[in-house]
Amino acid sequence: MTSPSNYSTAPVSEFLLICFPNYQSWQHWLSLPLSLLFLLAMGANATLLITIRLEASLHEPVYYLLSLLSLLDMVLCLTVIPKVLAIFWFDLRSISFSACFLQMFIMNCFLAMESCTFMVMAYDRYVAICHPLRYPSIITHQFVAKASVFIVIRNALLTAPIPILTARLRYCGKNVIENCICANLSVSRLSCDNFTLNRIYQFVVGWTLLGSDFILIFFSYTFILRAVLRFKAEGAAVKALSTCGSHFILILFFSTILLVVVLTNVARKRVPMDILILLNVFHHLIPPALNPIVYGFRTKELKQGCQKLLQRGLRIHRRAPL
Repeated sequence: MTSPSNYSTAPVSEFLLICFPNYQSWQHWLSLPLSLLFLLAMGANATLLITIRLEASLHEPVYYLLSLLSLLDMVLCLTVIPKVLAIFWFDLRSISFSACFLQMFIMNCFLAMESCTFMVMAYDRYVAICHPLRYPSIITHQFVAKASVFIVIRNALLTAPIPILTARLRYCGKNVIENCICANLSVSRLSCDNFTLNRIYQFVVGWTLLGSDFILIFFSYTFILRAVLRFKAEGAAVKALSTCGSHFILILFFSTILLVVVLTNVARKRVPMDILILLNVFHHLIPPALNPIVYGFRTKELKQGCQKLLQRGLRIHRRAPL
C-alpha cells in the first residue's frame, strides 16, 4: 500500500466516480439500454405494488412478501442508477463523502434484505406444498409482519459496520473511485490506512448472511421436490411445481448475477476492470427489471389484477374532459 506521505494531508470531502476508466466512450451508448431498463424496473414494480394494493383478492401473505421484494428493488435502483445516468449524461462525477457511504450502506443492506426475503418466500412455498392444511394457520399476516421486521433488523444491524468502518479510515488526498458506485472495496482502497479489518468483516458477514439464506432456500426446495414426487393424483405434481416456478426463476436471476459478480471480483486480475464495473451496475438493475415481469406473466391472479387496473385507468381516461 502506498505510504501516506505520498498524498496531501488535507481530508477528503468528496469523491469522483470514474465509470469505465479505460473505455469512457462506452458511456453514451450504454446510457440508452440502462435508462430503458431503469424505466422498466420502476414502472413494472410500481404497477405490481399498485395492483396488489387495489385488488382485494391479492391481500394475501405471499403477495405482501412480493410487495416487499418490489420495494427493495425500487430502492436499490433509485440508489444506484440515477447517479450512473447523471455521470453518463451530464458528467456529474462528484459525490459527497456522506452520500457515498449512505449509498454503500443501502446497497449492502438492501442486497442482504433481498436474499432474506427470498428465503422467507421459499419457506412460504415449503409450507404451501408440504403442509397445505396448516398453511392458513402458519403463514398469516402476523407472520409476514414479524418476518419483515426480522429482515430489516437483521440485515441493517449486521451490514451497518461496513460503511462505518470504511468511513473511519483516513483519506488523505486520493479521491478518484474507479467505479460507477461507492462499492466498499473500491472506496477503502483509496485510504491511507490498513483496511484489512474492513475487508474481513465484509467477507464474513456477506457469506454468513447470503450463505445461510441460500442454504435454507436449498433445503426448502429439496423438501418441496421430495413431496411433489410423492403426489399420485394426475397433474398434481405439475400444479404444485408451477406455484413455486416463478419464485425459483427470481432466485435464479438473483443468485446467477450475484455469483458472476463474486467470481469476477475474485479473479479481478484476469477480468478487465470495466467488465467488473458493468456487472456491478447490471446486478442492481436486471433483477429489479425482470422480477415483476416474471411474476406478472406466471401468476394468474396478478395478471388478472393488472388487467383490471389497466381497464380502470382507460375508463378514467375516457371520462376525463378534453
